Amino acid sequence: MKIALIGYGKMGRMIEEIALQRGHEIVCKIDVNNPQDFDSPEFASADVAIEFTNPTAAYSNYLKAFKHNVKIVSGSTGWMTDHKSEVEALTKDGKQTLFWASNFSIGVAIFSAVNRYLAKIMNNFPQYDVEMEETHHVHKLDAPSGTAITLAEELIENIDRKAEWVKGFQHNADGTEEGSNEVADNQLAIASIRRDEVPGIHSISYDSEADKITITHDAHSRKGFALGAVLAAEYTKEHTGLLTTSDLFKF
Repeated sequence: MKIALIGYGKMGRMIEEIALQRGHEIVCKIDVNNPQDFDSPEFASADVAIEFTNPTAAYSNYLKAFKHNVKIVSGSTGWMTDHKSEVEALTKDGKQTLFWASNFSIGVAIFSAVNRYLAKIMNNFPQYDVEMEETHHVHKLDAPSGTAITLAEELIENIDRKAEWVKGFQHNADGTEEGSNEVADNQLAIASIRRDEVPGIHSISYDSEADKITITHDAHSRKGFALGAVLAAEYTKEHTGLLTTSDLFKF
C-alpha cells in the first residue's frame, strides 16, 4: 500500500525501513521543514499516513490529513486531554479514520492483557498496594508516558480500591528529582524516570507485608514499536473510525 510518513525522526526512519521490507511504498515524508507537503498530490495519494511527532503538533496533523481524507495511524501522546472529544466526533460513523495507540509494540499489547488479568485477580486481595514506574530516554517530553497512563487506566477499571492515577516520584532529564509515591490509599502513583537513551521500561508492582509481585515490559529498541505501527497501518487500510490496539490484537 501507499504510506505517508508524518515525522521523520528515529521512529519515522525505522517505520520506513520496516514498511519497505513488507512491500509497501513510501509516497511522502513530512517533517518540520516541509509542512506544505500536506497539500501535495503525493500525500493525498496515500492509503494511510503514519504519524509520530509530539503532543503539540499531533491534533493539527490529524486535521491536515483528514482534509484530504487520508487515514492516520498515530503514536503521538499527550493530545487527548484537550482534543479527545473533537477526534471522537470527526471519526464517528467512520467519516474519518484514526488508529491511535500510546504504544504499538506487540509485546506491550500482550503486557497490557496480562496487566488487566492480574488486576482482576488482585482486586480480591486488598493487602497488596499497587504502584507503577516508567523509564524513558531523556528526550521524551511528557511524563507519565502515554503507555503508563493507558496501563494505569486499565488497572483502575479492574481494582475497586483505586480511583485515579497521580504523578509519583519524578527523576527528570536534568537530574533533578521531585514528587513522591506516598499518595492516598485510593490513588495509583506513577513514578517517571528520564535517563540515557532508554527506549521504554514499564513496571507494575503489587506489594504486601508478606511479598511483592512485579510485572515488567522492557523494550530493547524502537523496532517493536515500528513493526506494530506498520501492522496497524495494514489493518487501518481495511477499517474505519476510531481504532486502537484492542481492535488489532484480540486478546
